[in-house]
Amino acid sequence: MEFKQIVADLSINSENMKVHQKEKMISQLRLFMLDEDRSIQHNAVLALGRLVEHSEELARIVVKKDILHQLIWSIPSQPHHYKKATVFVLHAVAKHSPELSQAVVDSGGLDILVSCLGAVDPEVKEAAAWALAYIAQQNTMLSQAVVDAGAASLLLSLHTNDLDREEVNTGTIALLKQMIRSPDVKLKRQVLFTLIQISKHSVELAEMVIAAYIFPDVMICLQDPDEYVKKDVITLMWEVVKHSAQLSQVIVNCDGLVEVVDYLDKSRGSMRLPGIMMLGYVASHSENLAMAVILSKGLQQLAICLSEEDEDHIKEATVWSIGQIGHHTPEHANAVATAGLLPKLLQFYTGASSLEDLRLKSKKALKNILLKCTHLPSLEPLLSNAPSNILNHVLGQFSKVMHHDSEACQEFVMSGGLSKIQEMDAEPGSAQRKLINSIKSCIQEASANPSGKCRILKKFHRQPLCDVPLQVCSSI
Repeated sequence: MEFKQIVADLSINSENMKVHQKEKMISQLRLFMLDEDRSIQHNAVLALGRLVEHSEELARIVVKKDILHQLIWSIPSQPHHYKKATVFVLHAVAKHSPELSQAVVDSGGLDILVSCLGAVDPEVKEAAAWALAYIAQQNTMLSQAVVDAGAASLLLSLHTNDLDREEVNTGTIALLKQMIRSPDVKLKRQVLFTLIQISKHSVELAEMVIAAYIFPDVMICLQDPDEYVKKDVITLMWEVVKHSAQLSQVIVNCDGLVEVVDYLDKSRGSMRLPGIMMLGYVASHSENLAMAVILSKGLQQLAICLSEEDEDHIKEATVWSIGQIGHHTPEHANAVATAGLLPKLLQFYTGASSLEDLRLKSKKALKNILLKCTHLPSLEPLLSNAPSNILNHVLGQFSKVMHHDSEACQEFVMSGGLSKIQEMDAEPGSAQRKLINSIKSCIQEASANPSGKCRILKKFHRQPLCDVPLQVCSSI
């Protein structure tokens, strides 16, 4: 009953109590922490932590009364629930100021907190990570003290292998967030690698990384002179955005696309790969995100990568990403087409020197883009050298567009497109022959247009351009 009254008085009346009264009650709590009954010990420590968390003055009293030494000394012999409560007290004291964090360090708190990172119980591990994070965030000296105590190496070693959801906690990520600010390049690389390993496994883990608001600090690392630090930042973005449109949008809102495009512009070779993949995954999730990639000049940068890089795996990644951008709508496909990328994709698909994976990815990207592309001037060069399976898609798009656009018919004739399809040796009755006849029908129908806008077509009026009725055009 006395214990409950002390906690109640401190919780409700602490602001109206004088310092000596607060010190007396904290001293009484300390006595309960020495009680033979372990449940009383645990409740006293838990109550102390909750009180200290909300009062810097009470935290200073705890330091003054040398209670930290008592708590730290008792941790190794205590069960996990007591350890968790004790670590929480250290966290509650350290969070208030650099001075109080230093008091925790001076009391031997760092070593015990680092040892708790390796605890079997996940709640003890998380509590220790949070306490270390609060200490590390106070200033550079304390952050370095956390690293020097072995927190970084132990934490990183615990999280560089395959993970499941239970092995990662918010305290871990909070501590990593503090470590990312370290001037130590090697440590930055390790921290980023660990965040990559955490993020890649599931949506839930990637969301935990996002929820920690870690990306503002991560983005600053793109200014680091170390090339591998920058590459790891881009890789982390890639591992996050691949999971969902929502996570991609978060990274886009952090200016992730702008940063990746700038990174690709300044990088070469395999260093470009994570940026290329990041753009592709963002674009894959939705029309709006794909358009964001285009508007951020991501497509333009992918075109540059495709023209500059010789390694097949980089070409494959770039072709895949271009396909993810172009397959959504005619607007997206036309952006790819007007960037001059269709002949390049066709070259990779038909080239004898292309590896099988590059050929397959180029074929898939090309077909998906052609199904949506309505920019006929970009399609016309493919009439000369596309294989029949690709040519049929090209002819199909001409037929669809020209059926509704008499000006497109005129441009097709003027550019020599009609001559090209008339020279094609398609088998009678084949799909290709039907498409060619359909295009010719569209031209002949447009030539009968009384509006007079397509005078160049008039000479084709009543000429037998095809061997199928005009009605074929309206059925395509």
